[in-house]
Amino acid sequence: MKNLLFLGLILFIGINACQTPVEEVKQKQQAPFLWENANVYFMLTDRFNNGNPSNDVNFNRTKETAILRGFEGGDFAGITQKIKEGYFTELGINALWFSPVVEQIHDAVDEGTGVTYGFHGYWAKDWTAFEPNYGTEQEFAELVEMAHSKGIRILMDVVINHTGPVTPMDQVWPNDWVRTSPQCKYQDYESTVTCTLVENLPDVLTGSTEEVDLPKHLTEKWAAEGRLEQEVNELNAFFEATGYPRTPRNYIIKWLTDYIRKYGIDGYRIDTAKHTEEDVWGDLWKEAFKAFAEWKKSNPDNVLDSNDFFMVGEVYNYGISGGRLFDFGDRKVDYFAQGMKSLINFDFKGDANKGYEELFASYSKTLNGPMKGLSVMNYTTSHDDGSPFDKERKRTMEASTKLLLCPGSSQVYYGDESARNLIVEGAVGDATLRTFMNWDEIQNNKSINGVEIKTLSEHYKKLGQFRSSHPSVGAGVHTMIQENPYYFKREYNSNNYSDKVVIGLDLVAGLKTIPVKDIYEDGTMLTDHYSGVTVKVKNGKAKLDTQFNYVLLSE
Repeated sequence: MKNLLFLGLILFIGINACQTPVEEVKQKQQAPFLWENANVYFMLTDRFNNGNPSNDVNFNRTKETAILRGFEGGDFAGITQKIKEGYFTELGINALWFSPVVEQIHDAVDEGTGVTYGFHGYWAKDWTAFEPNYGTEQEFAELVEMAHSKGIRILMDVVINHTGPVTPMDQVWPNDWVRTSPQCKYQDYESTVTCTLVENLPDVLTGSTEEVDLPKHLTEKWAAEGRLEQEVNELNAFFEATGYPRTPRNYIIKWLTDYIRKYGIDGYRIDTAKHTEEDVWGDLWKEAFKAFAEWKKSNPDNVLDSNDFFMVGEVYNYGISGGRLFDFGDRKVDYFAQGMKSLINFDFKGDANKGYEELFASYSKTLNGPMKGLSVMNYTTSHDDGSPFDKERKRTMEASTKLLLCPGSSQVYYGDESARNLIVEGAVGDATLRTFMNWDEIQNNKSINGVEIKTLSEHYKKLGQFRSSHPSVGAGVHTMIQENPYYFKREYNSNNYSDKVVIGLDLVAGLKTIPVKDIYEDGTMLTDHYSGVTVKVKNGKAKLDTQFNYVLLSE
């Protein structure tokens, strides 16, 4: 009997001794999601993928448009299709940002270069309704749910600054809601904020403290759609609960935060942030924070993590070199003090011309120094930046390497991974940046300036997945190990989680001897996530023989 008990004890101890390391390994492999390390994919919904052709035409939007200035069919269903296929997961994408979802003006405008519809999503007509060209409420809900099931967060693009343009079918909002002049001159704070961005883009009176009634054209629209009573009752409940005055900004804040309460949106990308009084964003953050907490409480089985609601701002021409502050010339504003944890970094497209070490070291020094706890979102191309890093797509491998391995979060613009064309003859202004996703070229593996799309795409996948799995890449401290061949370390330690990686760039194919002394102990098994080769550390070195010019090492 004693022998049996002793044997049982040995088995018990043995089983638990085997289980514990497995649990520890699993825990170590489960990297936390950090917005500071996010790999964000940004697309114009209408230009990405057409998943439901039945919604291609609405409100009789059939006028002939200028080149690339009409609706082209992309929709929520198309994005969902690519989520299901694993397209974003393969790229290491862990957050999606796409066009504002709200109903756009019904008619088009003639801007002198030809007719333009609100295909891009920034010309709101009704903040409480979905743009039918993008899809239905059900299709949007499925998109969010499917993204969350893959561990992908949703960044909703939101506009408070302006309504859509005035057309024969889209009347101007009342003058206690918007201003139609003067046009911004961008010379100082006042001429950037209390004005219209461009001609015929009515500016919401976000600084007004005067209570206003709902616009007649909006109540008539809701009545015709059979939802006037519901919308009014919800507004009454919101203003009664918050005690806020019924000002234009607070109506829109209510409408925008409804999307969080209902669908579990994870964050906002703030459009035209510097063109609105900065405290608007602080007010929006407070309500968004509450709405996200309410959604989490109501949907405990769907909660991805303990992160609070996230906001990243588009403060046009803000750069990391300015630190926390944006300088209007006569006034400096700290948008990070208004609920934003990150700002889009307009410096990066120029900084990407620097060498790897100068770029990486300077960003790490700033983000782990004066901007500790905050971040920036880097990009090489975007929807409204006419001077991207690599407009001719001649430096695609370099662009992806610098973007995905730089400290800060990364924003991949749709088609960066497939060298989508950004130069279209006859297209005026931003339109040339907004071609439809080049799925045919991807399928046919077209060579763009000597680089096959498959080669470029695989590069994005390897770097993107490595970044997604290792918070140290975007959120860690950068240290150069060796200048030539070039190796560096990134290390992240916070909240009882640590992560460290060693990366090599511009290496030669063949044998590589990587100095890892004081980083990994002898005997440590490392994996090169670029080649898939594993190696054991010996005498402070890891020796790899691969055909690639890149090394992505971790335990």
